[in-house]
Amino acid sequence: MIRGTRSSFDWHVILVYMAPAIVAAMCAWIVGDIVQHGIGKLSWSFLVDPPLRSGRQGGIGPILLSTLLIVSICLAVALPVAVGAALLLSEFIPRRSRAARAVRLSLDVLAGMPSVVFGLFGSAFFCGFLGFGFSILAGGLTLACMVLPVMIRTAEEALRCVPNAYRLGASALGMTRTRAILTILLPMARPGIIVGILLSVGRAMAETAALVFTSGYVDRTPSSVLDSGRALSVHIFDLALNVPGGDAPAYRASVVLLGLLLLINGVMLCMSILLKRLTGVSAST
Repeated sequence: MIRGTRSSFDWHVILVYMAPAIVAAMCAWIVGDIVQHGIGKLSWSFLVDPPLRSGRQGGIGPILLSTLLIVSICLAVALPVAVGAALLLSEFIPRRSRAARAVRLSLDVLAGMPSVVFGLFGSAFFCGFLGFGFSILAGGLTLACMVLPVMIRTAEEALRCVPNAYRLGASALGMTRTRAILTILLPMARPGIIVGILLSVGRAMAETAALVFTSGYVDRTPSSVLDSGRALSVHIFDLALNVPGGDAPAYRASVVLLGLLLLINGVMLCMSILLKRLTGVSAST
């Protein structure tokens, strides 16, 4: 019995170490392939020049600008709504109430919904009903609807991880609930909220299907958020599938997309560490 238990334990330990190793190897293989094929001819002109000949030549300047505008609109709309909804679920509505359970179930369903469904909704509501047409604004609002479930659930869990002693202490000091939320709960929950932002940025920047229906394919420099704009992920999709000879620029654009994700994630993590040092709040939830 002891030998069998020991052997089983060792086998489980091996599986535990193999699983993350396999995932890491697959990620390294994918990233390595993209970098190997795309880093060679990457240059500053590729980042700022407009695309030529359907993207076979030129750069991705207007596309990069459209991508940043779409993601910025997405976060500007989704973040305050997500934090407000998370505060409502964690601080104002009883956790086991029917309303709270119904909202959480709806969020879980929306989080697993295919992106093409959000794209059709955005096309019908933002582009059609609200009259935005194929525009950067419509794309950003559609992405905001997509990332809201993840951001709300992540922020809610971060707020619930704050020890209840802080709430009791704030009440004992005579703080109003609003002041306790702004000065204690949100700073304590900030690392978890940042995690939700990082997950949302990753999904928003890599999204294709929803943006095809809302922001469009136009690859010129947008003059306003009501202009149509092509996101970087849509550009990569178009080059890889619809443009003969577009594999090389698609790889270069993929390297830029990976670099943007790493840059944004790095900046957010540095902000979290800096704020932790300034406020003395722990960065772990």
